[in-house]
Amino acid sequence: MFNPENPLIIQSDRTILLEIDNPKAEACRDKLSIFCDLVKSPEHIHTYRMSPLSLWNARAAGMMGEEMESVLTEFAKYDIPGNVIADLRDYVGRFGRLKLVREGNSLILRSEDPVLMIEILHNKNIKKFVLKEIDSTSFEISLLERGRIKQALIKIGFPVEDIAGYTVGDSLEFRLRDFTKSSGGLFMVRDYQRLAADAFWAGGDVRGGSGVLVLPCGAGKTIIGIETMARAQMHTLIIATGITAARQWRSELLDKTTLTESEIGEYSGDHKEIRPVTIATYQVLTSRKSKKIEAAPPADIGDELGEAEGFVHLGLFNNYNWGLILYDEVHLLPAPVFRVTAEIQAKRRLGLTATLVREDGREEDVFSLIGPKKFDAPWKELEKQGWIAEAVCTEVRIPMHHDVRMEYAVSEKRDKYRIASTNPAKDDVVWALVRKHRTDNVLIIGQYLEQLERLAIALDAPMITGKTPQKDREKLYAQFRAGEIKRLVVSKVANFSIDLPDANVAIQVSGTFGSRQEEAQRLGRILRPKADGSIAHFYS
Repeated sequence: MFNPENPLIIQSDRTILLEIDNPKAEACRDKLSIFCDLVKSPEHIHTYRMSPLSLWNARAAGMMGEEMESVLTEFAKYDIPGNVIADLRDYVGRFGRLKLVREGNSLILRSEDPVLMIEILHNKNIKKFVLKEIDSTSFEISLLERGRIKQALIKIGFPVEDIAGYTVGDSLEFRLRDFTKSSGGLFMVRDYQRLAADAFWAGGDVRGGSGVLVLPCGAGKTIIGIETMARAQMHTLIIATGITAARQWRSELLDKTTLTESEIGEYSGDHKEIRPVTIATYQVLTSRKSKKIEAAPPADIGDELGEAEGFVHLGLFNNYNWGLILYDEVHLLPAPVFRVTAEIQAKRRLGLTATLVREDGREEDVFSLIGPKKFDAPWKELEKQGWIAEAVCTEVRIPMHHDVRMEYAVSEKRDKYRIASTNPAKDDVVWALVRKHRTDNVLIIGQYLEQLERLAIALDAPMITGKTPQKDREKLYAQFRAGEIKRLVVSKVANFSIDLPDANVAIQVSGTFGSRQEEAQRLGRILRPKADGSIAHFYS
């Protein structure tokens, strides 16, 4: 078979090449991205990989194996290698063969395949979790090992479907407002936001209640979280990337729900408030005991795992009767939070993110401990509907001056990246782009403080870094939103969860080499829909 009009080249190692200039490329990409991971995307050929985890995530989100095969067949330029179809059917068929169910006070691992259960019982990494063999298709597992056995099973290629249900958290009654509190404007949850919440709760009390929702930056993931909370009507723990993001959550909850200030607590380096809705930061939860005097946690916070390892605040997870734990930017989840999440599998868990890519390769742990992907909103589809801004991305290649080239040539590999990233020749290009966009709201984003300081002085622009006091950050963000300043130089602190809706130009001058996660987040800073419908520009 040879279909020259088709854009896909499917290779036997499950690598899939998509020809971007092909008229069918956009339609193909939207379908392919549901069950394949994007690996790299240079100018003309984008590379995807069909991995076991990408197939299991798609299956958990409701896509059947037959649909995946149909996409490959529809867009393939050449015959699909036989092993690719065989692998697809094998991996998709593994999802749901093992189930965790609750019977009274017992946790049961069950399968209709006794041969598979024999194989599992003889695996030393699984056997240690088995309390007893009930029959050839059922094993009793310790309730406390619910998360760890899921981690162990996915590592041997068998993702377990967890239908053991969840505990009921303390009740919290509130509703969404019809009009925002701040401006009195009409507030409505968008259709795709409602569908995302539907996907999280699909399956009722047994199957609904854990999983990850993937939407582009600017698509309103906070609103989806609030909608999910409103359906739960239970005490909720929200974990945000930093204090700025935490306070944005608080502001949105007060603005768009009937929750009162006394019902929302901040658990950060500044405050240790436990309330029906408590908003914590990853930073405070993973802070350790130190000689520096830190604000003490409330007296009833104490967790054996956390205390033993010096994490003084991890008891926040399991010492309160939360009905829902919400992980914002779940792809940033740090290792200590993974460990404590393994112990709280009976609590409902919602992960929100723009990308499932993790630079540490722990996507399987997100799947096992937070839950599988339940919803994935295509970026281009939301762009077409006007919910996020259309973005034009431009890569600018800049030569080095002779003296810098010599330094680069004789340096170690690690130093070469820093020298290239901080190339002084970039300054003139940044200045030219700022002049071109003099009436726009421009973010200059980078990794290296010396470079950023140099640009801030040259552009006469304020700068925000990790050392900038929180009060000063909030003041500068507010001035940028109000249009009082048109240019802002920011370090990686602005990568995540910063609400700057009028930013429409981003100039990336340096970053973490090879981080797809970081670049996607930086692009997200300018994807909020613009009041005038204008196009956003991202320069790298």
